[in-house]
Amino acid sequence: MDHSDAGSLESRPRRAILRSGAPDRRFMAMNAPSLYTPPRPEIPAGDLGWYQLLVTLRTNALRMWPARAYEDDILVQSFFGRQRMLLNHPDAIRHVLVENAGNYRRSPATIRILRPIVGDGLFLSEGEAWKHQRRTIAPALAPRVIPILVRHVADAADEAVTRLAAMNGAPVDLLSLMQFLALEIAGRSMFSLEMQQHGAALRRFIASFASRLGRPHLLDMVLPASIVNPRDLARRHFRSRWLAFMDELMALRLESPASETPRDLFDMLLAARDPETGAAFSRAQLRDQVATMIVAGHETTAIALFWSLFLLASAPAEQERLAAEAETAELSPDGAADSLPQLTFTRAVVSEALRLYPPAFIIVREAIEPDRWNGMDIPPRRLVMIAPWVLHRHRRFWDNPDAFDPRRFLRDTTAAHRFAYLPFGAGPRVCVGAQFAMAEAVLVLAAIVRSFRVELADGDSVLPVAVVTTQPDHPARFRLRPRTSAALMSKF
Repeated sequence: MDHSDAGSLESRPRRAILRSGAPDRRFMAMNAPSLYTPPRPEIPAGDLGWYQLLVTLRTNALRMWPARAYEDDILVQSFFGRQRMLLNHPDAIRHVLVENAGNYRRSPATIRILRPIVGDGLFLSEGEAWKHQRRTIAPALAPRVIPILVRHVADAADEAVTRLAAMNGAPVDLLSLMQFLALEIAGRSMFSLEMQQHGAALRRFIASFASRLGRPHLLDMVLPASIVNPRDLARRHFRSRWLAFMDELMALRLESPASETPRDLFDMLLAARDPETGAAFSRAQLRDQVATMIVAGHETTAIALFWSLFLLASAPAEQERLAAEAETAELSPDGAADSLPQLTFTRAVVSEALRLYPPAFIIVREAIEPDRWNGMDIPPRRLVMIAPWVLHRHRRFWDNPDAFDPRRFLRDTTAAHRFAYLPFGAGPRVCVGAQFAMAEAVLVLAAIVRSFRVELADGDSVLPVAVVTTQPDHPARFRLRPRTSAALMSKF
């Protein structure tokens, strides 16, 4: 890195970016409990060449950043003659995502890759179209509607526990189980439909897209969006089939009798109106919102649950603490919403899993107009990257950054800087479904761990691999052994 590109960042005291009242880190290190440190991909010592970088992007993007990325405030690199910047300094991140967010748009490669599956919904829309969608959607995911959605979570989690108990401790592919469960919850939360009839088809669509068309290719990054490449043609074919499938799901939902009160997200989106213009979503807009919420919501929640369970299986003491907390919680459809505030350690485990394994491992923006921050020029079309994978393991912001320590997120500890932890993004484009996603993950995790002791079935290490989301590198097998607690005995 040419440190002249970072302006006066190196002249700033390192501790200045932490909240006031931060504890003495040397004292904390000496008195820290023994912590589990999960395996992670090897960190390259230096920058990758263009071919190595291209291979890494298609196989495991978590290996694209060199060692200094986890220590520097800003990293400037080149790819095919075009500079890109990795921002780690919280003030720089706040500038791009909050203070001058209107000057930064999704990169052309991101739009090219994701538009076939999420369309022009909230995730990819820009300008006035995005403002209209955000204003219209926000009330449908406000805190007051979480109890309605949580009932669907509790029902699906209860049924999942019953299915898991019937497996009698046989080895299971936990990622597949969590994907199935999260998809079931997404279907019920969106359509009040059980997904047995359509769930398999939906999973095939998403899996095929992620494994082939969702992987970045050299042509996606170097060709202008106006030039169609062979992968674009394949994505168009996928989109035509995907739209037909989504239309079928919506038609099935619309055939059900209307309800005076909202039953699910679809009811809320159907009734939603822009508070400024009074406009409703068109049929195409509604379809794109539904697709965005199902695709983004179910996959990221499933990933968060998998990594939470993996970490707990590797840290038995933490698992037992969570089980004890969950044992007395009321996790039924009627009581789950009220129990959420009590599940503080469970939430801390999910938060720490999102820190170590953020499903959205990178945020990419492109500057529209010239910008300047702290003496550093950001020219038009400069790619600006914020990588939660790097940021959440940055040595300036986190004690023992590679270790699993849920206590970081308990109320009596000092948190890292607000812009050093971004599992759901930040600023105007922060994930609109973040509260529901956290509620879902916390309730499902509590239901599983209070009912089962989760163990790894073999000794194979599990490494994270990032292409579209941060997934395990192989179908890891787990055993779920029933607990003999009072809560469990009352259930069966």
